[in-house]
Amino acid sequence: MGEFADDVNTHLRSRLAERRPEFDWETEYRVAGTPVDVGGESPDQLVLLELEWRRADPADNTAKLFRHLSEGRLDFERVSAFQVFTGYYDLASGGVSSKRENAEFVGRVAADSFEYLTYHPVEFDLVPPKRGGERPGDWRAVADETVDRLLALL
Repeated sequence: MGEFADDVNTHLRSRLAERRPEFDWETEYRVAGTPVDVGGESPDQLVLLELEWRRADPADNTAKLFRHLSEGRLDFERVSAFQVFTGYYDLASGGVSSKRENAEFVGRVAADSFEYLTYHPVEFDLVPPKRGGERPGDWRAVADETVDRLLALL
């Protein structure tokens, strides 16, 4: 994704660790060999956060994750999956792209299929700059607001 997205993931992990220390949080959390941007484990719950920065096919992230769940590769009583979408997926005419809609559809179907799984799409209210572009000055505040949204749903 790039250095800026990595910095956002690190910031999200740090804030989640401060606010929910009962979880062991890490970036590049591995689910059956597949990296997830941020993961947090407690004895009975797994929290997974996938930051959709500028991905061409965000449904692929949810599909891979839920395929691993269906194969029984996670041993937790509860799994909470969050797919965090930047403004890259917003349409100028309003609404969101079909790519985001497809990803959310996959997430909802998976959550309906497994009683121990919850899925939540979450807004990250900035449009990431193209590679080499300037970082918005308020990105940390946007990340902190995103953590507030995540924790309200957890």
